Amino acid sequence: MSDEVLVVGTVPRRTREAVSAVVKALEGAFNTKDPVALGEQFSTDASWTNAMGARLDGRKAVTEFSAPALKGFLSDSYARYDIVKVLEVAPGVVAVNVVQTPTDAVGGPAGGPWGSALYVIAERPDGWKIVAGQNTAVNTPAA
Repeated sequence: MSDEVLVVGTVPRRTREAVSAVVKALEGAFNTKDPVALGEQFSTDASWTNAMGARLDGRKAVTEFSAPALKGFLSDSYARYDIVKVLEVAPGVVAVNVVQTPTDAVGGPAGGPWGSALYVIAERPDGWKIVAGQNTAVNTPAA
């Protein structure tokens, strides 16, 4: 997490590192087109709204939707995920704003839609997981 991240509240370093790891793992899964690894970043009971506006309930639904999407219409899409804000909602619960910048397959600049996402990441028995969130496609860089 860079120094440009706005941190609101008392968010312990361990928590910032944990949520950053979730975001980076999600980015890695998206870029390698691995629906199982992508789904593993979500809690089993997550509520997720994707960039197309579809609500997916639970890790299984996220994984099942992602498998054909990553191999199909998203197969040539890559992105860098940058955390821009971390807000402590409660102990062990953090809201994270992420800007998704389109890249090519090796991480260089590319055209295409940007993304603006909000992840609510919470500490669960199986680790830090996205419990709720929404991804929004935008035509210009997200603020």
